[in-house]
This record gives sequence, structure tokens and C-alpha cells, in this order.
Amino acid sequence: MPMWLKNQMRRAYYEKNRAQIKLLNQCWFFYRKTHCS
Repeated sequence: MPMWLKNQMRRAYYEKNRAQIKLLNQCWFFYRKTHCS
């Protein structure tokens, strides 16, 4: 997982921002799908 994404995740969890967490999860799955296959 890229560092910028880790930082965003940490901030979203700290602020308990559910919408942000959901968005970041979607970004992560999309990123993994496009970069790891």
C-alpha cells in the first residue's frame, strides 16, 4: 500500500470518517486490481 494512502487511511480512521474510509477502500481495491495483475 502506498504511503500517501496509508496516511489518508490513518487520518480517516482517527476522525471516524466513514465516507472517507469507504472511498479509500474503493481506491485501494482499484489500485490493487490495476497494478498487481
